[in-house]
Amino acid sequence: QGGIYAVPNLRGGGEYGKKWHKAGIKTKKQNVFDDFIAAAEYLIANKYTSKEYLAIRGGSNGGLLVGATMTQRPDLMKVALPAVGVLDMLRYHTFTAGAGWAYDYGTSEESEEMFNYLKGYSPVHNVRQDVEYPATLVTTGDHDDRVVPAHSFKFAAELQEKQTGTNPTLIRIETKAGHGAGTPISKTIEQYADIFGFTFFHMGFEELPNQAVLKEFKE
Repeated sequence: QGGIYAVPNLRGGGEYGKKWHKAGIKTKKQNVFDDFIAAAEYLIANKYTSKEYLAIRGGSNGGLLVGATMTQRPDLMKVALPAVGVLDMLRYHTFTAGAGWAYDYGTSEESEEMFNYLKGYSPVHNVRQDVEYPATLVTTGDHDDRVVPAHSFKFAAELQEKQTGTNPTLIRIETKAGHGAGTPISKTIEQYADIFGFTFFHMGFEELPNQAVLKEFKE
């Protein structure tokens, strides 16, 4: 039916060695979000898409990426899809496996500087009153013991409380499910059906986009 799927390489990953990784951790974490925003702006500027047809999605650490991006630049996308995300950066290390991520994130307890830096981008703590955020579908599993679902619960609640405009915030909680590994194919299909249905509905499609729709961005 057509469509464009873009995967940017962002600082903080391991793709290009240690220097690349260190350029996106702790007090350089904002570089990751800036790279993601730059990729979205590139797609729009070069007519691959427009704000009205841009959805962003990421899971786990990628859920943090989506949460931070949509709270910093809510004007940039139509739909946001944070999945099993790390969204409370002040308390993440106190839950289950969270302490193991301190090397990359730092913790709110290690210094006042680190506390303020984490609070500055923590999605849960940066949802602002009376801002029009994109249509948002938060997804999580009720038995996720890697990134506990409390992250998603709090983020969805903040958005529902403070959102202005008509874009909804919904949360989809998969029961008897964890962080994703081992999820039965049937549940995966149901989840992606909901994700794609939500995305295309809020982009205004009555059916899946086709090449005629995509062509308008090249004209």
